[in-house]
Amino acid sequence: MNSFKNIIEYIMKTRSKFLRIVVPIIALSLYFFLLSFNNVYTETYDIEPLTTARETIRSPITIENQQETKRKTREVYQSVQDRFDISTEIAQEQIGYIAEIFNAVEKLEAESMKEDDSDAPVPLNNREKVERLKQLISNSITEKVDDSVFLRLIDVSPEEREQGEELFITYVQEVYETGVRTANMNSAIESIKENIRYSTLDDNLIEALQELTEFVIVENSFYDADKTEEARKQAASTVEPVMINAGEVIVREGETITNEVYEKLQLVGLLNEDRNVFPVIGLAILILLIGSIIFYEMNRIDNYKRLDKGAIASILLISFFVVSLMKTISLFTTHANELFFIVPVATGVLLVKQLINERLAIVLTALYAILGGIIFNGQIPGTLNIEAVVYFFFSQFAAIVCLMNVKDRLSIVRSGIGMSIANIVTILLFVFLSFEKYSLADLLLLSGYGLASAFLSAVLTIGLLPFFETGLGILSDIKLLQLSSPNQPLLKKILTEAPGTYHHSIMVANLSETACDAIGANGLLARVAAYYHDIGKTVRPHYFIENQLSIKNPHDMISPEQSAEIIIRHPYDGAELLKKHRMPKEIIDVAMQHHGTTLLKYFYFKEKEQNPTTREADFRYPGPKPQTKEAAVISICDSVEAAVRSLQEPTEEKIEEIVSNIVNERLMDGQLDECPLTIKEVKIVHQTICETLKGIFHSRIQYPSKEAK
Repeated sequence: MNSFKNIIEYIMKTRSKFLRIVVPIIALSLYFFLLSFNNVYTETYDIEPLTTARETIRSPITIENQQETKRKTREVYQSVQDRFDISTEIAQEQIGYIAEIFNAVEKLEAESMKEDDSDAPVPLNNREKVERLKQLISNSITEKVDDSVFLRLIDVSPEEREQGEELFITYVQEVYETGVRTANMNSAIESIKENIRYSTLDDNLIEALQELTEFVIVENSFYDADKTEEARKQAASTVEPVMINAGEVIVREGETITNEVYEKLQLVGLLNEDRNVFPVIGLAILILLIGSIIFYEMNRIDNYKRLDKGAIASILLISFFVVSLMKTISLFTTHANELFFIVPVATGVLLVKQLINERLAIVLTALYAILGGIIFNGQIPGTLNIEAVVYFFFSQFAAIVCLMNVKDRLSIVRSGIGMSIANIVTILLFVFLSFEKYSLADLLLLSGYGLASAFLSAVLTIGLLPFFETGLGILSDIKLLQLSSPNQPLLKKILTEAPGTYHHSIMVANLSETACDAIGANGLLARVAAYYHDIGKTVRPHYFIENQLSIKNPHDMISPEQSAEIIIRHPYDGAELLKKHRMPKEIIDVAMQHHGTTLLKYFYFKEKEQNPTTREADFRYPGPKPQTKEAAVISICDSVEAAVRSLQEPTEEKIEEIVSNIVNERLMDGQLDECPLTIKEVKIVHQTICETLKGIFHSRIQYPSKEAK
């Protein structure tokens, strides 16, 4: 039966959590999805080739134009010229013929000089010299070179012939180095002849060399199919793919949609509605992940019993506000005007840190930054504005880090200074990483955007914080600090009407704050709640012993039952008084819960002496028991402070004993059953209270009186 009951309770609890957390997150996720839908959805067009574009159309994706890449590769392949293998052996052989001819002429002249010096017969005539010369050179030369060439070479002076040989060989080598093919042989020959014609050589030598050119110049460059194919493949491999980049203008308004433009539109999916579903699915997955993370964090807060309706409403409203603000500014943002730098995105996390906790603020920092990257993507599906993501993240994170030691609303302004520095540094980061050149005016403008973002974030946070505190009943640190001011009317009321209670509340506040900080609870909330926990005693202050200064105890004149009724009433009188002054619910709860359902032992046993049939339930506080860590700690500290104050000589041993007895009594009486305190945390609270009390009631020097002196 009990198991079935537990199952029913679990189902009801799960259903309650579903309604409180899951439903709001679904609503928030749908809002995120609808707001960023047009940033990923690709609009399609019903157009035909050779018509006029009614608007400027940009590519929604980055994709390779394979057909254009093939065409470009084919052009490069075909543009590579044929490769030829130049034969150096042929060149050396032909140049060797030139040297052989000139060497034979020199040898012939040397023989003629010997014949002139001797008594030999008459020297040879020119005809005979030519015949003799032909005997000295190879048949391969004589068969192709006319005798007139030899005759002209013989008639030239040795100096002129040597100069001509050197010049001729130089021209021939130059031609052979570049390669002589069948196609360019005539032009090579004409080139050498032209150079010889305009030289300063003898006319006969010029004519001989020009005729000799036709013999010397032969084909020495031959087509190489392998090298040609390799060169073409290498050239084709260097061709970069032709890409259509996201955001690239495909056709402008008023231009004709040619077949090439139409093919591009078809390629990027602007004519095919089937492609649009994929970016939408991707966005849905992203929103699902974001919603899951927010659910996890909200469920974690709920497990600590800190997720009330006000906190849920705050998360929803803040998220709605931040994302709507980014979307609105994105409508006016262009590539030339980067207005995302001016978005006061840190407003949301500043509010979350103060209204809920820092951990959730850090998580939302990352989530808001990712959403900002989508919203500011220029409505180009498949892309994220990485600059916006980085800028939003560092701006929000700096705001969280700089909002430390909150004492008043000016702390938010001081946080804005740190935020400004972070914004400007991030902007300079983008400038230095960019290949674009920014002028000084551009830097000043972008820096001004960063300063404006920080200033607006601080101002909006200060302006919106009272709305969440008052409208949704959420208690922030700033509100707590305001409530802790001695100038608060209720604190003045305690001080003037119940000064003993005021001193007691201050002591309880010090103990509670120290103990809560030790276990990770909200120490500031514990301190402020302790200030007000006994406000109900101001209704009948003289019935409480700490306020009975130089007066007779009024309880001596009434029955224990009446006394118990008055004492038991003070938590609920205090709650009503706090509600009347519209104090936060957390403080009202502490005032009602700090005695739980404990027994008013003094009056119970006093009444039991007179009436043995007295019921214990009549002398117990009606409750409720402490529901939070802060309320439980205050309930322990309240009893401990009153007990220790009653000691004549509060030694360390007595303090330890009293604290142990009170803590154990609360545990055994079940007063801590409904709060999330663990046994380990109870031990820490016990130890912390003892250390604090020992510091307060430390040993002092006993100064002698005048009589003793």
